[in-house]
Amino acid sequence: MNFSRYKKLALILPMVLALGACEQDFDEINTNTNDAEVGTPSLILTNAQRSNVTRYWDVEANMDGGLLIVQHWAKIQYTNEDRYAFRTGSYQNIWDGFYAGGLQDFNKVISLGQEQDHKGYQAVGLIMRSWLFSLLTDMYGDIPYSEALRLQEGSASPKYDKQEDVYRGLLTDLKTAADMINSNTPAVQGDIMYGGSMMQWKKFANSLRLRLAMRVADADAALARTHAAEVLNSGVHFTSNIDNAQVVYLSTTFPNNNPVHENRKTRDDHRISKTIVDKLTTLKDPRLLVYADSVVLHRPGRSWFVGVQNGLTNTQAATLGLDSTSLVGDYFRRETAPAVIMTYAEVLFFKAEAIARGFVSNGVAATEYQNAIRASMSQFGIADAAAVTTYLAQPSVVYNAANYKQSIGEQKWIALFGQGLEAWSEWRRLDYPQLTVARNPVAAAGGRIPVRFIYPAQEQSLNQTNYNEAVARQGADRLTTKLWWDKF
Repeated sequence: MNFSRYKKLALILPMVLALGACEQDFDEINTNTNDAEVGTPSLILTNAQRSNVTRYWDVEANMDGGLLIVQHWAKIQYTNEDRYAFRTGSYQNIWDGFYAGGLQDFNKVISLGQEQDHKGYQAVGLIMRSWLFSLLTDMYGDIPYSEALRLQEGSASPKYDKQEDVYRGLLTDLKTAADMINSNTPAVQGDIMYGGSMMQWKKFANSLRLRLAMRVADADAALARTHAAEVLNSGVHFTSNIDNAQVVYLSTTFPNNNPVHENRKTRDDHRISKTIVDKLTTLKDPRLLVYADSVVLHRPGRSWFVGVQNGLTNTQAATLGLDSTSLVGDYFRRETAPAVIMTYAEVLFFKAEAIARGFVSNGVAATEYQNAIRASMSQFGIADAAAVTTYLAQPSVVYNAANYKQSIGEQKWIALFGQGLEAWSEWRRLDYPQLTVARNPVAAAGGRIPVRFIYPAQEQSLNQTNYNEAVARQGADRLTTKLWWDKF
């Protein structure tokens, strides 16, 4: 007998049987028991909130964008953006970050909520997605909206929707989200804004809808009136600073620290603008102590707040000196400073305006205007009630019913300090305060303060047909082309 033959068979047979067994159990063996087979919306939600609120509060959109344009901050070094010479990459990064990152993430939270029949995740995802779309359309105008999140369906070149249609869609979505939330709606997990409280999310949905309704008041008064009245008459909106929509950071280490703090670890480019320092000084506004740090100017025991004029050249800025100009206040620079999306003060300003416009009949515009200023003072830790009362009594602060846009516009501009994109939008809409163009604006600004961002360059090459249609409809792709809602 050939024992060597049987010996080989004895060795091969177990191998064959083992391979057969592996083939039959392939799915089981190749399943990582440490990975969830079903998407986890809580994990996506946490990351999406943190990363996108940080992106909104970060350098390109906020520190070197809205805050400079609206003259809350100024540049003391590398002053290009303060003269409206925005970097091409900034337009692209803002666009890509919100479209490829935030909108996809929040859309995934919505779809997982639908798959798992969880109304809470559906509502929260829809609210946050609406917020990001509103930022994009307020920066650029007409944007991809209805086809923006359909890459899986082959829509790699989405059409641009008219801003009017984007706003109508967002207002409807926010109403839908609020209507999903009731006392039986299950809480969401992984929520770093409201800790899963669905009634807080309902308030935010309605408050954000009020913002968008009032944003279009000059362009479509009927649309604005319908949504603003419904929100204000419901009573379900922000009613104190506890309701403020924000992310509070918890660490000194990126990505869990405030982006202004992270930026200041290696840079010292920004100072408070002379425009707002002068305004707050004239009004004896106690918020100046919060918004800016004082500097000592060669006189022991004496200090001043020294703002920087917007739009200086690098040479002009260098002559001022880093130590002789006021930093933005520590309230905004510390690692645990909040990144604010929306506040109670903003809701009250909108309420005052809605009353002034006749959108709602209950309430007194002057009272709500004063309440808004008080709410802002409280938000920034101004606790001296007598000082606030004295402030409100000044002729330059008293509500002017004959020009409500001026009263509300100037005080809202002060209250929105730090929220660059929102302050820029409200300044464009209300046209107050009457800001002076930066000292040395680049030619692309046409001697005017920018009223939009330019579309990113890749849209012209990768989505050219739709880009061209949007430009033909909206107007030239320039910093000076007004948006649909910016009527005056």
